[in-house]
Amino acid sequence: MKILVTGGLGFIGSHTVVELQNKGFEVVIIDDLSNSSEKVLDGIVAITGTKPTFEKFDLKEKSKVQDFFKRHSNIAGVIHFAASKAVGESVEKPLLYYENNIGTLVYLLQELSALQKANFIFSSSCTVYGQADIMPITENAPVKEAESPYGNTKQMGEEIIRDTCKVVPALNAIALRYFNPMGAHPSAEIGELPIGVPQNLVPFITQTGVGLREQLSVFGGDYPTPDGTCIRDYIHVVDLAKAHVVALERLIGGNNSANYEVFNVGTGTGSSVLEAIKSFERVSGKKLNYKIVDRRPGDITTAYADTTKANTVLGWKAESTLDDAMKSAWDWEQKIRK
Repeated sequence: MKILVTGGLGFIGSHTVVELQNKGFEVVIIDDLSNSSEKVLDGIVAITGTKPTFEKFDLKEKSKVQDFFKRHSNIAGVIHFAASKAVGESVEKPLLYYENNIGTLVYLLQELSALQKANFIFSSSCTVYGQADIMPITENAPVKEAESPYGNTKQMGEEIIRDTCKVVPALNAIALRYFNPMGAHPSAEIGELPIGVPQNLVPFITQTGVGLREQLSVFGGDYPTPDGTCIRDYIHVVDLAKAHVVALERLIGGNNSANYEVFNVGTGTGSSVLEAIKSFERVSGKKLNYKIVDRRPGDITTAYADTTKANTVLGWKAESTLDDAMKSAWDWEQKIRK
């Protein structure tokens, strides 16, 4: 079975390609390399022994999306990662985010809607919940007004998919709302490769640990949490990648209960920024140079998942600990700096 993975050379995409190939799927990647590198293909081959088909183009080019589906009429499923994803940048460049994250989704769904049967996994985010009133967050928690244009594109994306599924019975879709991916493949052949200054906490931690950054800024030490720093649900990227494969198999097997479903993908455990730093210090044996600075616009205080639905209905569970994920991130960082 042939599966299209958009953004398949990115952080989560590349790990998902590995898990798909390990399960025997044939993978085709579309990536414009705006936030990734073609060298990631070498890492995928090193792990799986198989080179996925790769096409470099921008999904904003509608004619190229149409042409792709003409040439690949036998796509059994699409996993859609390709999107801009930095909260802070989205506040500064909202139109870039709306064009890139919404326009490309519409073009893909237009092509899938013309097929006799289509399976679609959407890379969504816990940002759709905003600052939830109750922890842990269930899938029934209200979707609140987004704190950032990035979060808004995920809310709008889900609404667009849901509305499309209502009128296209042949389209089956699952939105995976994931929490905070981190880590790298245990082989250290692929991992997170932020271009420029990292927007996520963990690569900033490991880059500081390896000496690439002088100091880590912790945004806010006065939140109403036990140690004053924000709390997040950090999930190992390999666990997250496996969730995509399980979700896809659910649709291919016709085991979904509706043609649009939503699942939280997290560990179910919240860890503060300072706890993440302590985890790094444990697995690396190094003291981290960090400083608590002012809060950052768009950040919420606490977010961690209730994973009951993913565990019981989807049949998936996160297996790695925070230390496991942090060690893999550190191993990867050391490897790429050699």
